[in-house]
Amino acid sequence: MSLDNKPIMRVASIDIGSYSVRLTIAQIKDGKLSIILERGRITSLGTKVKETGRLQEDRIEETIQVLKEYKKLIDEFKVERVKAVATEAIRRAKNAEEFLERVKREVGLVVEVITPEQEGRYAYLAVAYSLKPEGEVCVVDQGGGSTEYVFGKGYKVREVISLPIGIVNLTETFFKQDPPTEEEVKRFFEFLEKELSKVKKPVDTIVGLGGTITTLAALEYNVYPYDPQKVHGKVLTYGQIKKWFDTFKEIPSEERSKRFRQVEDRRAKVILAGIGIFLKTLEIFEKDCLIVSDWGLREGVLVSEVLKENHS
Repeated sequence: MSLDNKPIMRVASIDIGSYSVRLTIAQIKDGKLSIILERGRITSLGTKVKETGRLQEDRIEETIQVLKEYKKLIDEFKVERVKAVATEAIRRAKNAEEFLERVKREVGLVVEVITPEQEGRYAYLAVAYSLKPEGEVCVVDQGGGSTEYVFGKGYKVREVISLPIGIVNLTETFFKQDPPTEEEVKRFFEFLEKELSKVKKPVDTIVGLGGTITTLAALEYNVYPYDPQKVHGKVLTYGQIKKWFDTFKEIPSEERSKRFRQVEDRRAKVILAGIGIFLKTLEIFEKDCLIVSDWGLREGVLVSEVLKENHS
């Protein structure tokens, strides 16, 4: 049965990440997904989870406030189906259940904690649906607490490899000085070389996801205020990415957002680690460029709803 005769359905997804909390509201009509509204806020929920094993109270409070705002929007837009998912910070935190209970009680949302495998598959689905990259593809979904390398072709995922490294824990581990010393940068890249060499496979196309790479595309193509449509599908070369790494490593984090309006204040602290992951990925995979995707986990959650509906 096709969707052709079905009414328009509004759906929403929320991605509660280690670094940011994002909302996407879309509608499904005639078997196709169109985005109506997107919101994103940095709440740094994963802060100190690595060292303490717990979500910090002030980060929980801020995240819940953001979720309340999102719930209002979901109600205003008369969304029929909502799926909220949580990733690495919640997977690791000892007080995760307590947080999820509070979200259920105070916001009225039931959150599903997804595995790295599911996270990677959703991200890949979003890219396959929206960008249709050619050949053997590696989608690099870089987050606050983990980075997924998803290999596939067309809509078929072949393998998901999740590394427990993200912009929050890499920054906390390697960049004690601000800006970092040459020695810190050297140790950071040596660590990445060792970790990322484990995931290397022959691919035709690399696609980058996450706030770091979309911010770089906005910087490189002079997009301000941020416009997803002007970023989605853009190409960044190795040279362009290296230029931004070299620029940011020389200036203190608070200067980064003052000098470059595309860089959010909180992202300024962790952007160097994020750029480093993409730079080292291109080196190891021996590629000279990547495609930037604004679509990621939360759009993938919605694409999976479309595909389900289309096959129902």
